[in-house]
Amino acid sequence: MNFEPWWLIFVPVLFGLGWVAARVDIRQMLRETRQLPDSYFRGLNFLLNEQPDRAIDAFVEVAKLDTETIELHFALGNLFRRRGEIERAIRVHQSLLSRADLPAPQREQALYELAQDFLKSGMLDRAEEAFRQLQDTRYAQQALQALIRIYEAGHDWPKAIETVRMLRAMTNEPVPELAHYYCELAQMALQAKTPDLLGAQEALDAAEAALQRQGGEDGAVQRGAAAAVRVAMLRAQIAARQDDAKAERLHLESVLREHPAYAGLVAEALLQNYRAAGQAAEGLAQLQAQYVSQPSLDLFNIVFRELRAQQSEGTAWSFARSALSRRPSLLGLDRLLEIELAATKDAPEGSVAAVIGGQHEDLALLRTLIHKHTQRLDRYGCTACGFQARRFYWQCPGCNAWETYPPRRLEEAQ
Repeated sequence: MNFEPWWLIFVPVLFGLGWVAARVDIRQMLRETRQLPDSYFRGLNFLLNEQPDRAIDAFVEVAKLDTETIELHFALGNLFRRRGEIERAIRVHQSLLSRADLPAPQREQALYELAQDFLKSGMLDRAEEAFRQLQDTRYAQQALQALIRIYEAGHDWPKAIETVRMLRAMTNEPVPELAHYYCELAQMALQAKTPDLLGAQEALDAAEAALQRQGGEDGAVQRGAAAAVRVAMLRAQIAARQDDAKAERLHLESVLREHPAYAGLVAEALLQNYRAAGQAAEGLAQLQAQYVSQPSLDLFNIVFRELRAQQSEGTAWSFARSALSRRPSLLGLDRLLEIELAATKDAPEGSVAAVIGGQHEDLALLRTLIHKHTQRLDRYGCTACGFQARRFYWQCPGCNAWETYPPRRLEEAQ
């Protein structure tokens, strides 16, 4: 390797240039630091000493003194929103938007923050307007997702569906809730003063198409089981209104076959279909077989009741003893005692109910004690937020999540 003498000059020159640049940067930083108001440093000190209220007051003073502190305005607005001081957050973000010299990226950010303020405060109309203005910005995806939540809250299913289409065109990501939106449209069509059966059918066709697309994208319909059951149940309702008992039965039985965990939701309607056709015994036999393969409390109640009505008290009690010995259940015992104690009135002498009637007071006391402890277990529970309800929901009324209610009572889920 040849040594060049000019390197001896070049290296010191580079070192000197670096030293000068560093001095310039340090002087610039010191100059900018001296320009910061004392309130800024007081705010930092309060934050370090975990005094957020006093820190906010100090930073507000800084923002008033120096209107160029855009990032500080954003930080203050977010702090106010997180603390629930929505009106103050709105004022901060509106003051930013009122500045004519605000650069376009910061203007978009301020509008997005303001839209979130409106959403959190419950001013959905103003939130919708703000989010719609963001559809051609870098916040378009977040804005569309927020609009979907707004339309869900207002049960504006057509707008929710249209917004999902726009979101899918942008991200091509599956939206599992889409099938439920179409089911909501079908439900509205069926509940109209003049039921629109054709409109309901078309909505359910769209729901099934959404489920098929979801299955193709995910490899399997993981979150679509509840929606598929809902589609089948709504199709059964349409068939019943059209006096097509055969189609109604096919839709209900498809739930037992394809989604047996949801059998309890369709068991009563299926039994009624068989009963109307003069085939109550066949319907009972099918539900009894379903209970053996997929036991649930709702099925237990229906099978016990029908065995008692169609066959005999002894047969019903034999089924109950066998079922409760295999799957002990306080709720099952509670329902059993409720039915039998109600039947002791006017019971024929020598019947099982009459024998129970001889010990009516003791069993009534037992049932009262059991019922007191089973009331909290006789509910469905959301797996996302824990909200409990006596009826089954497709969408949790507590946290608005979809498909978070298992089709089993709390006692069974524990």
